Amino acid sequence: MSMTSQQSPAQPAVPPKSNVRSSWPIYVVAALIAGLVGGFISLFFLADSLAALGIPDPGRLTTFGLPFFRAIAWILMALSIGSFMTTAFFISPDIPDKDNFRLNEARLTVDGFIAKRTGAVAAFGVAIIGLLEAPLVMSDVSGTPIGQVLNVQMMSMALEQVATAQVWLITTGIAIVVGVLALVNNKWSMQPVLFVLAVLMIVPLGMEGHSASGGDHDYGTNTFLWHLLFMALWIGGLLGLIAHGRRLGPDMSTAVRRYSTLALVAAGAMVISGLINAAIRIEFSDWFTTRYGLIIVTKTALTLVLIFIGFVHRQITMPQLKKKPRLFLRVSIVEVAVMAATAGVAITMGRTPPPPPRDPNLNSMQIVMGFELQEAPEMSNMLTQFRFDIMFGTIGLVLATLYAYALWNLRKRGLSWSKARTTWWMLGSLGLTVYMSTGLGMYIPATYSMHMLGHMVLSMVFPLLLVLGAPLTLILEAFEPGRPGKPTIHDWVVALTKSKTLAFITHPIVNVLQFLFFFWVLYLSNDLYQLAISEHAGHVLMNFTFLISGYIYFWEVVGPDPLPKRASTIIRLGILFASMPIHLFMGVYLMQLTEIMGLAYYQSLEIPWPHDFLDDQKVGGGIAWGFGQFPLAIVFGKLALDWLREDRSESRFYDAKAEVEGDIDMDEYNKMLAELNRDGNQGHFRQQ
Repeated sequence: MSMTSQQSPAQPAVPPKSNVRSSWPIYVVAALIAGLVGGFISLFFLADSLAALGIPDPGRLTTFGLPFFRAIAWILMALSIGSFMTTAFFISPDIPDKDNFRLNEARLTVDGFIAKRTGAVAAFGVAIIGLLEAPLVMSDVSGTPIGQVLNVQMMSMALEQVATAQVWLITTGIAIVVGVLALVNNKWSMQPVLFVLAVLMIVPLGMEGHSASGGDHDYGTNTFLWHLLFMALWIGGLLGLIAHGRRLGPDMSTAVRRYSTLALVAAGAMVISGLINAAIRIEFSDWFTTRYGLIIVTKTALTLVLIFIGFVHRQITMPQLKKKPRLFLRVSIVEVAVMAATAGVAITMGRTPPPPPRDPNLNSMQIVMGFELQEAPEMSNMLTQFRFDIMFGTIGLVLATLYAYALWNLRKRGLSWSKARTTWWMLGSLGLTVYMSTGLGMYIPATYSMHMLGHMVLSMVFPLLLVLGAPLTLILEAFEPGRPGKPTIHDWVVALTKSKTLAFITHPIVNVLQFLFFFWVLYLSNDLYQLAISEHAGHVLMNFTFLISGYIYFWEVVGPDPLPKRASTIIRLGILFASMPIHLFMGVYLMQLTEIMGLAYYQSLEIPWPHDFLDDQKVGGGIAWGFGQFPLAIVFGKLALDWLREDRSESRFYDAKAEVEGDIDMDEYNKMLAELNRDGNQGHFRQQ
């Protein structure tokens, strides 16, 4: 019998304090291992490499301190992510009356509170290191000793001109927000939000470094970002799990099972993304003959060791979890040490000069975009070109796979599902992969007109198709609710659809404003548009914004998935009529605009075909003006059907009510007519 089954609800058993162990020593040791590995590799193996390339020596303090603190920051980011992952998805909160439908009202248990506090402290640690990294980065890139950098002039220069210092500042800002929100909120409903925000801490840093420059840098950046994301989930999840076990938290077997699935996916994703990134950066022959290659080999070997330890967990420690929980924790602590060393090695890659590029004669388009386009965009050549999009192509395939898995689970339960909804979802998810991986997506960063076409498709086509697939409804039907007080993915989705935050975002007025805001604000400022398109990170951020904004908009307008409060069909029709003309007006504005948006960026591409920038911009404005007609047909058709169903439903309701109670309204109406008729007859008789 488990410990929780022996506890009385009135007097819960509390583990003896002597058996509960703090996990902070493990966190400190893991951070020190990562920092020392990164610092010593940089100190003893990279200094002469930098000197050979003519890069000034900033001094030992910077040479050691930069990777040392960066590695510690990565461990703290992983710890923050893992802590909020634990509070959101591994630890069951204190739900009122054990009613999972009241999950949004749940507060954290003592175990969850400690995990949440750990995530907050780790986030503040990231913020402190972020402030330290700015002068260290400036010292490194300028070859100036750290003591001479600590002045207003040098720091202003770092924050204005050095991209790495800027992204550390952004990360610091996100970390402070995470820490503050975590300290002031003890409800479960905030934990998934904190988890997402904690993940966002790693995004700015994933967009800079060697992977963000040179040929194929779009592949390099995207694979590097995937790699860091899954590394943080893998390390952070295990740290959260170890802490949960050392606190003698309940439902350890459930937490381990959930983490085990995540770790398996993370391991595969790390290996694939790491190998792709390495293949882009260097030739295989350089793996054993250059220091950059040897670092890759070391990191790969450590990752394989981690995969082996994961296999040991599945085969040996997990089956004995209830009998020998300490065995699982001991093996996990060893695993964390190897993970920390892996992170330390990985950090040094950002400062290690890679071998010379395999093709030193890159043209401007390859340097700026990462790949080359040789012909003007035409439907014939765009459909025949293919270059898999590591970011959005992968997301499309993952969405299709997860939907298929939910369908498979639904069939196991003996339930059926709408073929139309499946078709909509597959068109949206697989269509996203095809669009972004063919010439249609490849030309998005090359010309204004193709950028605008991509904007319209990503914000008005694929979100609409995905919304009509009703993924949340599928999850609700494919997965059973959890036991009382033990929520599962079914209950998490129910909580999402009843969320006050979602209710605010999908309020008709707020929804229209957010949908139009991201359209208008981007194109009304040439400086902002220039900044957004000049970097690969800007393109990725814009595309994500278009997809998410469009999904929220169409979810409220025509989505079959439940919402906290959905406006009536007539109001949603009003929303559509109000928002679409504004899109059309913006298209007219862009067609009449004489200032060329993003001219400096488009000129830097040195487009190899004859190209009129102003005419191309007018074409883009025409696309914005006319493209809205495509989704309107589907949206109007869906709303018309909804209106018809509502009218029929109301008619059936009143008919049924009339059969039981009598039609009061009709009786009153007939009574009024009878009185009018009687008064009329009396008046007629008086006249006679």
